[in-house]
Amino acid sequence: MRIFLTGATGFIGSALVPELVGAGHQVIGVSRSDAGAQALLDAGADVHRGTLEDPDGLRAGAAQADAVIHTAFDHDFSRFVENCEKDGRVIAALGAALAGSDRPLVITSGTGIGIARPGEPASEEVFNADHPNPRIASELAGHALLEAGVNVSVVRLPQVHTPLKQGLISPLIAVAREKGFVAYVGDGRNRWAAGHLYDAVRLYRLAVEAAARGARYHAVGEEGVSSREIAEALGRGLKLPVRSIAQEEAPAYFGWLIHFAGMDMPASSTLTQTRLDWRPKGPTLIADLDRARYAS
Repeated sequence: MRIFLTGATGFIGSALVPELVGAGHQVIGVSRSDAGAQALLDAGADVHRGTLEDPDGLRAGAAQADAVIHTAFDHDFSRFVENCEKDGRVIAALGAALAGSDRPLVITSGTGIGIARPGEPASEEVFNADHPNPRIASELAGHALLEAGVNVSVVRLPQVHTPLKQGLISPLIAVAREKGFVAYVGDGRNRWAAGHLYDAVRLYRLAVEAAARGARYHAVGEEGVSSREIAEALGRGLKLPVRSIAQEEAPAYFGWLIHFAGMDMPASSTLTQTRLDWRPKGPTLIADLDRARYAS
């Protein structure tokens, strides 16, 4: 297939390009810079110049393709609500390019959207249009397209990791350096689901190849890693003390990360593994944190 890929030079996308090319697909990767465009050419992809701020330009690029994978997202979490709304507009534009055909669109969301009740792992079966997480804007946009006849599926991401980068944990490292210690809230039993980068990109490829209308997939290798385990691994790597802090102390320590730091966000990938014969193979989150290079 000729696949239009947003976020092609980002953390997920830059690993997804060789995964798709290696499977025999032709990739049109979106880049906003000359350096990114050259990296895509070097990886065997074609280039479409575009940005999230120009959804019409992305729509024009998507119109050239047999399938679209949307991994781009503005990760300025100080403007999280605004950026989720922007993502919804981009998804609507990409879907409009595919209207009237069965060409698949794979969008991206977070596993937290699949949580039905506190303490229970997020499930692929759960879609709650009234979910309080602002990232629901992405899935609402996808659902509207689905109802309009567009072939949309969703890959939901946990904390995606390698030794170089680990989702929301990477900014936690910066906070710990600034504060001089690594903190977790209360008893640190709240959990974050995790998945290795190369398992995630393999899942995107399988999802676009399956083109299963309305499917939701979880790129989860570990159902839940406790915040205390994560903090202890960061303490080892940064050679900083690790402390429990009270809930009322957490906003001053975590800043914008407080919206996530104390949340319990386990997630299951049981249905994903069954539906796509996908099995996580990568190292665990703690293994990657223990192998990370923490030199500032």
